[in-house]
Amino acid sequence: MTMHPMPRGQEIERRTASGYTGLAVGLVLLAAAIFFFVNVAAAGPRTLALAIPLALAGAFVLAGLYMLQPNEAAILLLFGAYKGTDRLEGLRWANPFYKKQKISLRAHNLASDRLKVNDKRGNPIEIAAAIVWRVRDTAQASFDVEDYAEYVRIQAEAAVRHLASSYAYDEGEDLHEGEMTLRAGQDKVAQSLIRELTDRFDQAGIVVEDAKLTHLAYAAEIAQVMLRRQQAEAIIAARSKIVHGAVSMVEMALKGLSERDIVHLDDERRAAMVSNLLVVLCSEGEAQPVINTGTLYQ
Repeated sequence: MTMHPMPRGQEIERRTASGYTGLAVGLVLLAAAIFFFVNVAAAGPRTLALAIPLALAGAFVLAGLYMLQPNEAAILLLFGAYKGTDRLEGLRWANPFYKKQKISLRAHNLASDRLKVNDKRGNPIEIAAAIVWRVRDTAQASFDVEDYAEYVRIQAEAAVRHLASSYAYDEGEDLHEGEMTLRAGQDKVAQSLIRELTDRFDQAGIVVEDAKLTHLAYAAEIAQVMLRRQQAEAIIAARSKIVHGAVSMVEMALKGLSERDIVHLDDERRAAMVSNLLVVLCSEGEAQPVINTGTLYQ
């Protein structure tokens, strides 16, 4: 048997009457009922027969009043059937038989817990995000999911976990050139997170306005190891740059001696000179010179 997906709810705009008009009508009806009650002794039972319907009508009209604040909406239900959504703020009036279910349209902040997840390399990392969201479609948020706030929380955690496992924490030799990482490409990672959250929240009628990573670090059990690795990589990069510069300087020195015909060196003495210059240029400490008072070869 083929299962067909249930149709999604879709918001219907419902324009309601001004509450001030309803308030005035209700008060007039109640005032008329009170007037007839006060004069019932003089006018007789006929006045009482008019007062009771007027009082009931006034109470019925006043029961349809409700109030909406800015960025707040009311979902109108008639015996369980969705009749529309009222987004007009202020004092409003609708059919008293309508159930008015209020829902906030304001922006909400969600700060996720720190999650321990394995990144693309399999290294355990800690990650957390801050997400700004609001209700876009009140019908979907109310009828397509059980609890849209809980839905947002769970789906946000799932999206952050999936994001962390899709990228490596930091650059490395095992990554392709220009491949995005969580640490180096935080702006692009944030855009990727917004896209995934948008796809997940669409079913609930929720729109994502912003999302940013608020915490990103290696897990405690490997933090020290990874710190030493980063230090080693930094030292290797610095050494590589020093050696490259030293070789260039040695090449310039030999070329200058040869062009100016200052001294002629055979291969053995040239190698010794290169070795001495590299030691001087690449050494971490100051080199101690040895003065040769003899000939070039002694």
